[in-house]
Order: sequence, then structure tokens, then C-alpha cells
Amino acid sequence: MKSIILRMAQLLLGLSVVLAGCQYEREASEQTTEKEQLEIYALMGQSNMAGRGEIDEIANSYRSEDVLMMTKEGELVEAAHPVHFDKPKIVAVGPGLKFAYELSLQRDKKVVIVPCAVGGTNIDLWEPGKYDSITDTHPYDDAIDRVRKAMDLGELKGVIWHQGEANRRDDLYMEKLATLIARIREVAGNPQLPFVAGELGYFLKETETFNRNLQELPKLVDYTAVVSAEGLTHKGDDVHFDARSAELLGKRYAEAMSELIKR
Repeated sequence: MKSIILRMAQLLLGLSVVLAGCQYEREASEQTTEKEQLEIYALMGQSNMAGRGEIDEIANSYRSEDVLMMTKEGELVEAAHPVHFDKPKIVAVGPGLKFAYELSLQRDKKVVIVPCAVGGTNIDLWEPGKYDSITDTHPYDDAIDRVRKAMDLGELKGVIWHQGEANRRDDLYMEKLATLIARIREVAGNPQLPFVAGELGYFLKETETFNRNLQELPKLVDYTAVVSAEGLTHKGDDVHFDARSAELLGKRYAEAMSELIKR
């Protein structure tokens, strides 16, 4: 009798181990599937990427449970303006939310945007170890830390970049940008990581040469694209896109990113 009871106990123990293993595998599979469904995109650059357009009802109408953003604390929440936090008193509407919303529709995916832009930064501050005293940040290092954290949740699918107002006369800008792209791709472990840059607003002074040089990026670096700022307007300060222009730029970013991913 004791041997029968012992045998039954062993069978029950074995069954519980099998069931526990199945549960673990199921949970692991669900986590893997969820991770595969998240597409991560980093938003980098200076103030026009961070956003300075006025927040209104239209700006926050691009809401979806399939569009998430990483907060300053590293948590994922439903994306809404303001997306960035570089200068809390003035940060507002940029291209990031519209970009994510349009891309989510185009690709039928859940999109996560990782805000990394820092207003007022020139490209020389987007190097390892460089410190921006105005915002008390390390633009590149902080961005990479956030990107790595996001990569635990899904695949980094691309980067959108808007910067250059502080480098309009920099003859080495394209070389510096190519180096930055290479660094980011090394972190991502993907030498073909899509990278989309945006032209400076045509209303800015001394942008013609800068934008013309920027348009050469796809010839210099593979799997890159440049979106036009043609027709975009400023919010009255001759520097920053107004909300509707920022959103239109975001849509252009989404279209260009989608095409690069297909390649």
C-alpha cells in the first residue's frame, strides 16, 4: 500500500514539474511574441525634434493604444504631447508623435518612440562623454542608455534625426553625422539600421548650403533618407516649426522610414 501511495506521489510530482515547465515555456513564448510586436524608434536631435509647437486639441488627437512612448523615468505609456522633457517649461509639439502614429498605421505594428532630443545642442555634443551644461545632460550617452533600455522591450527599427540649426556653418557636419550614424548602428548591432534626417526650415537664414549638403546623405551612408522641410512654417520666432508643420514633418519621416524598412 505504501509503495502505491509513494508511486502516486512521484507521478503527481512529475506531473506538476511538467505543468510548471509548460507554464514557463508559455509565458516565455508570450513575452517573446510581445517583444517581437514592439518596434522601437529613437528620436534624436535638438529643439525642432523635441518640439516647440503649441499643444492644442489637434496635436493630441493622434492617440492610439498602439503608439507608446518612453517617459523620462523609463516607463512605457500611451504617447501624448509633450513627448520630450529636455526643457520642461517650453517643450511642446514636435514631429515624433505624428511620426509614430502614421508609422503604426502603415506597418500595422505597435510602435514605441524613445525621446532623446536635447534643445540647443550642436552635433559636437552628440559624441560619447560630451556634456551640455545648459540642460545638465550628456546628449549622446543619455540617448544610448535609453535606447539600450528600450531594446530590452523590442527591436530598434530606426532613428529619426533633426538637428543642425547650431551647425549651419560647419563644413565637417556631414562627416560628423556619418560617424554618429555608425556609432548608433554599432550599439544596435545592425549596420543597416534605417536613419532618417530632416532638412532645416527654409525660413532660417543660411540653410540653403546646409540642406543641399544634407540631401547628399543617402549617397554617403547606405540605408539613410532625408525628408524635406519645404512648405513648413515657423511659430513666429523664425526658428521653430509650428504644430501643424511639425506634424507634417512627422508624416514625412514616417513615409521615409517605412520605405527604408522595406528595403
